[in-house]
Amino acid sequence: MMKCKEISTDKEKKWRQIKTFCAYQERFHQEVREKLYSLGLYKYEVEQYISRLIEDNYLNEQRFAEQFAGGKFRTKQWGKRKIVYTLRQKKLSEYCIKKALEQIGEEDYLNSAKKSIQKKWDSLPKKMLIQLRKQKVVQYAFQKGYEAELIQKIVDILCK
Repeated sequence: MMKCKEISTDKEKKWRQIKTFCAYQERFHQEVREKLYSLGLYKYEVEQYISRLIEDNYLNEQRFAEQFAGGKFRTKQWGKRKIVYTLRQKKLSEYCIKKALEQIGEEDYLNSAKKSIQKKWDSLPKKMLIQLRKQKVVQYAFQKGYEAELIQKIVDILCK
């Protein structure tokens, strides 16, 4: 039979474990929930831990969304559509997603799109039919998450 002291030290151990998990990098609520369940906690305990993590500022979905969006934009040159889609998959609120996208400057976004699309355009063989080249570039830009109108403007400039 477990004693009260053993139960409290087990809870403290799990609390330290989950604090470390959240302190290591920004996390979103569902990710932390899954981690807590994997530690063998029940639903009511999980919700208590989540509340405490939020109160102690270890868990902040807006902060996570902003860092995620900025990181994917800067390191992988993702477009806004792909960022939004991924954040929605992580079940973040529309408010957090909107705030995250506000962190990406319009000029930086346009320059990133131009650079990424130009690089793809230049990587394709010059002998390739212009229509096929356009198609490959558009497909690539869509996969990166850029908007159709933006892609079309940039491709039109490249074809002149």
